[in-house]
Amino acid sequence: MNLHEYQSKNILKAFKIAVPNSIMVSTSNEVDFAYDQLKTKKIAIKTQVHAGGRGKSGGVKLINSKKEAHDFVKFWLGKNLITYQNLPQGQPVHRLLMEETVDIELELYLSIVIDRQNEAITIICSSEGGTDIEELTQKKPQLIKKLNFKINQCLSDRDIENFFCELKITNFVKDDFIQLIKNAIDTFKQNDLSLLEINPLVVSKEHKLIALDCKMSIDDNALFKHPEFQDLHDWSQIDSKEAEAHHAGLNYIALEGNIGCMVNGAGLAMATMDLIKLSGGQPANFLDVGGGATAETVSKAFKILLSDKNVKVVLVNIFGGIMRCDIIAEGIIAAAKEVGIQIPIVVRLEGTNVELGKKILNESNLNITTAKNLRDAAIQAVALTKEK
Repeated sequence: MNLHEYQSKNILKAFKIAVPNSIMVSTSNEVDFAYDQLKTKKIAIKTQVHAGGRGKSGGVKLINSKKEAHDFVKFWLGKNLITYQNLPQGQPVHRLLMEETVDIELELYLSIVIDRQNEAITIICSSEGGTDIEELTQKKPQLIKKLNFKINQCLSDRDIENFFCELKITNFVKDDFIQLIKNAIDTFKQNDLSLLEINPLVVSKEHKLIALDCKMSIDDNALFKHPEFQDLHDWSQIDSKEAEAHHAGLNYIALEGNIGCMVNGAGLAMATMDLIKLSGGQPANFLDVGGGATAETVSKAFKILLSDKNVKVVLVNIFGGIMRCDIIAEGIIAAAKEVGIQIPIVVRLEGTNVELGKKILNESNLNITTAKNLRDAAIQAVALTKEK
């Protein structure tokens, strides 16, 4: 689960990591109050979306008056901000962060991530932070420093000090840097984060370390331990079909093709998408309805697939293990009738009572075609999209 910048900074403050004074606004009526509370003429105003690259896309601006603040808020509220990270549609702006500015002496990059291959936590830091960190990794990889440690390991002051020395930055902030890293690790572990990124982490003219921007991602599998995060999820930031699928207990990811996929099992779903691609087509989604798919589950899945106007054909690939193929076939027919699906459906069934299941589908008088195998199903689906 991703958090907005203002939410992430509230967590940082709770773990004694300095952030600029700021106020979140969601209506233009709140602008005057926020501007007055910040008690400084020059402020930064930032759109709140779950994507990087906001500054380069016009989503961040330094302003010097209430009028500029009002103009910026009115321009962005309700619109989609499109950055290189959320192409092509972008994400809607429902909140903006008004924040005091900081006199910057140096910009650093800091992140903490999970290194799954080495089963460790990795701290990544660079003496050059800011908006072009991705470019820096390509042009100056020697400036990217890493420190790995096990989740049950405690880093000593000496470990962090040695890491600090590799960065070759001013010693004025060494003690603060050591404490900040400790606090950041506590933030990461205690909140079950999969990502903590502070970019930039700035050294101010007063030699203070301040988190000027922050991203956090919480491990979805650990959310049950954090009831305090339940209301932090902004569903408007993800595809509406993905949000609907989540609430229906389905695993769905929207793609940009025109063949809707309904499959039971994540591995089988990946194989289905691969074969569609190999057959010259484009999958419209990843959709895993689970091993115990029922008529109700299939009906919900159809509704989500059909809400994507790009879908021209639906490919259903079900292995009848827990559920018999004849029961699955009846569920597909019932769901197709309930939803009123008009586009072609290609079905590949395998498992218990597969022949009976195919017979039921073939005699349904619906626009359903059964396939011999998965390869045949992919080829048929691609051919039907070209006909459409």
